[in-house]
Amino acid sequence: MHLVILGCGRVGSLLAHRLDEAGHSVAVVDQDPGAFRRLGVGFGGATIKGIGFDRETLERAGIQKAHGFAAVSSGDNTNIIAARVARETYGVEHVVARIYDPRRAEVYQRLGIPTVATVSWTAGQILRGLLPQGVLEEYRDPSGSVILSEMVVDDSWFGDRVLEIEQLTGARVAFITRLGTGLVPGRDTMLQTGDVVHVLCSVGQRDEIADALGAPRSRAEERAQP
Repeated sequence: MHLVILGCGRVGSLLAHRLDEAGHSVAVVDQDPGAFRRLGVGFGGATIKGIGFDRETLERAGIQKAHGFAAVSSGDNTNIIAARVARETYGVEHVVARIYDPRRAEVYQRLGIPTVATVSWTAGQILRGLLPQGVLEEYRDPSGSVILSEMVVDDSWFGDRVLEIEQLTGARVAFITRLGTGLVPGRDTMLQTGDVVHVLCSVGQRDEIADALGAPRSRAEERAQP
């Protein structure tokens, strides 16, 4: 696959190296030619000097054949404009923009451009380590109606099958992190002590599901009684 990356800072250069090492065709765009030094002599992709949302620059980077486009420069405006040009002008299917301002990130998500809000994501991860309770929102779809959230589960749920947990709480368990590795659960997968549960739900369901999972299992059983 061919992928275009806007920005050759720490994130852009790391992405470029990983994609290049995986055998993909990669083109990196940056206004500063000195930034390409981060790629080193072993980088096998292309480097293009220019403005990231300029069509001529993007076309020199091969945007017409690109499978994906990542806008990870240091400027929010540059990233979102470039991402929209890639998506709307060239029809690139997979587009992601890095946005430093989380308030802007929410707006652009609603425009259909997946964003990574660096500051808010990092802060969220740190808070999870300091205060491991409640709900950590990990993803919200572009319409803002469906979310993926990491939720705290009361100890009484451990040992239950995921299917039973879903039936009692209304949760949809998207995946489990177990010993640092992601696991997509089957109908008979049992929750083990130390598992981190990631739930897919509508925004309106989130608090109710979080309350059910965070409370003893017996409370959910009582509510389920006719």
